[in-house]
Amino acid sequence: MRATHRAKLAALAVGVLAAPAGLAVVTAGPAAASSSCGTAGPLKDATVVTMTSGVSANQRSGSSTGCGVKGWADNRDTLVYYCWTSGENGTWTYLRNAHDNTYGWVKDSLLPGNGSSYYCGF
Repeated sequence: MRATHRAKLAALAVGVLAAPAGLAVVTAGPAAASSSCGTAGPLKDATVVTMTSGVSANQRSGSSTGCGVKGWADNRDTLVYYCWTSGENGTWTYLRNAHDNTYGWVKDSLLPGNGSSYYCGF
């Protein structure tokens, strides 16, 4: 579902960016590389997962390693996915760690199922 969802978003973006012949195309500046530090994601998903055995990951205040660490998603912690967004080197999921009730962004490649299937909208 996640790959399909992203493929649909990519197709939509291409369709929006396509311009009829004869029209000038104006390009905007570069897109933001991550959600800003301190940005929370909305609860769109609510999938509950258990962190992969032997894996731990920093929960950050934004979708970049430049954002501060707010907690850790450790070996076998219960996580509640909220949504995903683009960030540094890929996609990140905003989640709540039910073990210690901390919230933060984790790189999807470190999460079970590659993180949330629901786009945050930013």
